[in-house]
Amino acid sequence: MEQILQEKIQEALEQIYGLKIDIPELQATRKDFEGDVTLVVFPYVKQLKKNPKEVAEAVGNYLKENLTEIEDFNVVSGFLNLVISPGYYTGFLNRIYPDEHYGLTPVDTHRKSLMVEYSSPNTNKPLHLGHIRNNLLGHSISEIFKATGKPVIKTQIINDRGIHICKSMLAWQKFGNGETPESSGLKGDHLVGKYYVKFDKEYKKQVAALMSQGKTEEEAKKEAPILSEAQEMLRKWEAKDPEVMALWQKMNGWVYEGFNETYKNLGVSFDKNYYESDTYLLGKKVVEEGLKKGIFYQKPDGSVWADLSDEGLDEKLLLRADGTSVYITQDIGTAIRRFEDFDIDSHIYVVGNEQDYHFKVLFVILKKLGYEWADRLYHLSYGMVELPHGKMKSREGTVVDADDLMAEMTDTAREISRELGKLEGYSNEEKERLYRIIGLGALKYFILKVDPKRTILFDPQKSIDFQGNTGPFIQYTYARIQSILRKAGDLPDKPYQIKNLHPKEKEVIKLLEAFPQAIQTAAGQQNPGVIANYTYDLVKQYNSFYQSIPILTAEDENERIFRVKLSKKTGDTIKNAFKLLGIEVPERM
Repeated sequence: MEQILQEKIQEALEQIYGLKIDIPELQATRKDFEGDVTLVVFPYVKQLKKNPKEVAEAVGNYLKENLTEIEDFNVVSGFLNLVISPGYYTGFLNRIYPDEHYGLTPVDTHRKSLMVEYSSPNTNKPLHLGHIRNNLLGHSISEIFKATGKPVIKTQIINDRGIHICKSMLAWQKFGNGETPESSGLKGDHLVGKYYVKFDKEYKKQVAALMSQGKTEEEAKKEAPILSEAQEMLRKWEAKDPEVMALWQKMNGWVYEGFNETYKNLGVSFDKNYYESDTYLLGKKVVEEGLKKGIFYQKPDGSVWADLSDEGLDEKLLLRADGTSVYITQDIGTAIRRFEDFDIDSHIYVVGNEQDYHFKVLFVILKKLGYEWADRLYHLSYGMVELPHGKMKSREGTVVDADDLMAEMTDTAREISRELGKLEGYSNEEKERLYRIIGLGALKYFILKVDPKRTILFDPQKSIDFQGNTGPFIQYTYARIQSILRKAGDLPDKPYQIKNLHPKEKEVIKLLEAFPQAIQTAAGQQNPGVIANYTYDLVKQYNSFYQSIPILTAEDENERIFRVKLSKKTGDTIKNAFKLLGIEVPERM
């Protein structure tokens, strides 16, 4: 409708006044005026040297005469308020009613793909609350772009090498006594994370001991024996020492099993995994070639740097003096490998905002190296997730574990559902599945409804509320609609025209019509919150319709069928929108 109106408004101004304009901006009519869509004519008045009211009246008359969809119009100063005919809205609902995938564009396999990188964990600890926001954003953005017809490849880079990995390995070797996931009953990632914390405690103990012997804090931190052992282990790893490699493979294997279980429970997946251990050598090779070409330079100690001062950035270390690589070395190699492996035209990195500078540097370096696709790399930067009691620190073992949080959300959903007492007739298995759907839906919606750039203060209790802008409130409305559909039974296939469309029905249909645009906006802004808040608006409007006019008890048969169909289409759209957020909807609740 908006596109039709825009074209006719352009036509009207050209036909009446000979004025050619760009695509006019339309807005929803304010609630205190009659109308559905409003055109502000002030931008054209200066050029025409006409009275705003006169221009609005002329355009309104032209549209009414030339568009059957325009039933009436009114002018308030320079605002042209257009009333769309009920026939348009009923016709629109009839058109979209049979399409269960309304709003979702089929993926065009002839287009080049977009790659989205998210999660990107370290193999020295389990996933935590910050990873949950990362995974939910990455998965949702991938689904939203797919819904625009864009092929998407979901990937992660697993940080499986480096000093932090060696810290866990060394601590297990020194203090583990052969402990395994099987012998301890711990998930593999939790077991390895336990030894990362153990290393840090031992390291702090040694630093304190050295300081008591007269060393400065800086000296003590550098000279702690356990750190020197970890650094030696990293050198052995890079030299492919068989014993160190075997330990590394064993402990990483434990972690991958743990990660996969967490991903499955969270409902996210990947099309391709990359490993830092496979890509860092390519990064080193590219950096060495860049050094030969004069793109980078070497300091007297042998370390290799990029001077980015001309780009308004700083100097960046690319290879340490001992020849070992740093994070950005690996990122250079991984980016190049991905464009070699896949026919992609762009790439989104979903990484927290503490890495904003890192990605500015990475993109500039890749551009300096001559990769034309460097201009099509994007950093979806997001804020941290905090809890009422403060930030999380993984080295100190105070991290909010992802597995624990998901279990806690399910438990909270179980408690609240039992208090409400609405689960008569459910088997225990059905109840547990419902608790999980509600608990995870609450968690995902609470996180995704917020603009990614903002920091989130996450409150598990507030997220599981059956009122307000929450996942359970929307899930409950979906379940209510399914109940209406079960009671209504099979509906005739033929379309129905309603002469006197109720304003509440019209408002719901208007929001249904806005769904495809919401998807496009969410993709353009790389913000799943657009979809979350669109869904909440739709549900609020549907509930207002549900509470204001009869559906199953409507006296007129045509109205009854039309309202049931409107309910079904609303339910379908809620389900499709929530699928883009990775959230399930229950048939009963």
